[in-house]
Amino acid sequence: MIVGLVASPGSAADLARQVVGQLPDVLAGGSPDAAWTIRVRVDRLVERPAGLSELIDAARRRMLQEGWQLTVCLTDLPLQRSRRPVVAHASASHSVAVLSVPALGPVAVTDRALETIGRLVTALLAGNDEDTARQLGGPVEADHGGIGLVAGVVTGNLRLLLGMLRANRPWRMTIGLSRALVAAITAGVFALVTSDIWRLAVQYSRARLALLSIGAVLAVVVTIIVGASLWERVPPGPARGSPAAQQVVLFNLVTVLTVVVGVLALYVALLVLALGGVLLLVPETGLDNALGRPARSDDFLAIAWLASSVATIGGALGAGLESDESVREAAYSYQPDEIIDERRA
Repeated sequence: MIVGLVASPGSAADLARQVVGQLPDVLAGGSPDAAWTIRVRVDRLVERPAGLSELIDAARRRMLQEGWQLTVCLTDLPLQRSRRPVVAHASASHSVAVLSVPALGPVAVTDRALETIGRLVTALLAGNDEDTARQLGGPVEADHGGIGLVAGVVTGNLRLLLGMLRANRPWRMTIGLSRALVAAITAGVFALVTSDIWRLAVQYSRARLALLSIGAVLAVVVTIIVGASLWERVPPGPARGSPAAQQVVLFNLVTVLTVVVGVLALYVALLVLALGGVLLLVPETGLDNALGRPARSDDFLAIAWLASSVATIGGALGAGLESDESVREAAYSYQPDEIIDERRA
């Protein structure tokens, strides 16, 4: 039996490479008489937003082209039915199963994927027998010529959001934005060696410093989202409330969360660097003279706090110089088609 794993570029493809070595043993546990061969292909199959039926049709066409017996599609698309996330779907009539990787959640993804793929293949081999398909576990619904596993409305959607957020790896975003990082560090160093910043930091209340921090973070978030056109619009055709429209809402929500988490990670890193820099770059005697009184320990903390906000605003200016493609790749593991084609070749 040859099973094709067709994975979307990014986290889904990484997951496919992680499970491919263990899948033959997992599948042999359910069908010990068969010899299992697993083929991995990286292909998004459909352009987002897309529904389950489109994925199944595209996966079946790929299966027929490759000459596989069964196909499991690992997609990064958030699939929903009646506002309930679809975790997996098995269509025995098409010999195709679909696993929504974000719906697996943020933890133990590899183990969950192995278990679910094993049950999906069992369901495909058994046909559309609902009793057999219930081996998938959890609520099962029949649709699109197959059996689907759906999650709870609240817990399922929360797991879906966290899974999509994990796939984007927001903590790595600022590393990919080199111009923004350089601009932020440059602005931070300038702030630390400027006596006017020292005096302002000491005079500002904690509430004002906090507001400046929030404003600086929002400035970077808006610059990245608007500047790189990360906000998606519902394509012409789908009505409000349709699966495609719901996917776009999820994409935009996760994009905002991804950028916010990434910028917050940048701010924390800059604050730590500023705390170290203020001890190295701000002479105590010079600070005493600038303030007209002996400096206190909380003065150094206030200076580092304001300097990190100034540095973050500098990061916003640097983010505006990044190319849209660089921002997309940094924000949510975006891969342009030419990179995918090169890997496929």
